[in-house]
Amino acid sequence: MKVSIITVSYNCETTIEDTILSVASQDYSSIEHIVIDGGSTDKTMDIVKKHGTIIQYYISEPDNGIYDAMNKGIKLATGDVIGILNADDIYFDRSCISEVVYAFEEKGVSAICGNLVYVAPDNLNKTVRFYSSRGFQPNMFAFGMMPAHPAFFVLRKCYLNFGLYKADYRIAADFELLLRFLKIHGISYHCISKILVKMRTGGVSTRNIKSNWILNKEILKACKENNIDTNMVKIFSKYFSKLRQLFQHPF
Repeated sequence: MKVSIITVSYNCETTIEDTILSVASQDYSSIEHIVIDGGSTDKTMDIVKKHGTIIQYYISEPDNGIYDAMNKGIKLATGDVIGILNADDIYFDRSCISEVVYAFEEKGVSAICGNLVYVAPDNLNKTVRFYSSRGFQPNMFAFGMMPAHPAFFVLRKCYLNFGLYKADYRIAADFELLLRFLKIHGISYHCISKILVKMRTGGVSTRNIKSNWILNKEILKACKENNIDTNMVKIFSKYFSKLRQLFQHPF
């Protein structure tokens, strides 16, 4: 089983090398790493080119946002399974992809969901919050909840059958896509207990009050577009769950 990992980047010179080496260090051999850059003006592409022998494909050109870049990568991917690893994230350890593949083969499902930890931007060993996908059920989309997107792996044929990310979303196209795959089309999935990703805090969806408001408006839009009955009260209730995560310890 071949796994395609897609990394999208824009001016990520301080973090992208960690991401590249994280993929290259996996103990699973059949990995295709694709880097889609949005036309960085810093040294991001110098770093990518330096590691050109361990990246199967890279391109740097203007795009229409992060989800447009992800779609470019998906169209180029040749793997049986696709995962998205952003340019400021890393895999938790060397066995992540091999354990994902084992779960696919053992369970015979279309998608595997794992856990992640949010870490301090300047200390990847300092856990800030634990994000568990365990116990997720599709009815939780109505409450603005979803499996951890960077720890979500899905068969490539699902993108071919059910579509790509909607590029008109600024922040929540990942929510809309997972809702569409898991709830609307009901693809089979299994959540594993393993932590797969370390994610730096400060991403676009968690940066400030304004970005959180945009995120929740887009979650509401995604639910309406897919005929999911919800409202802002339900969606904002997810923050009680996030507060609990601050006090959970993954180890």
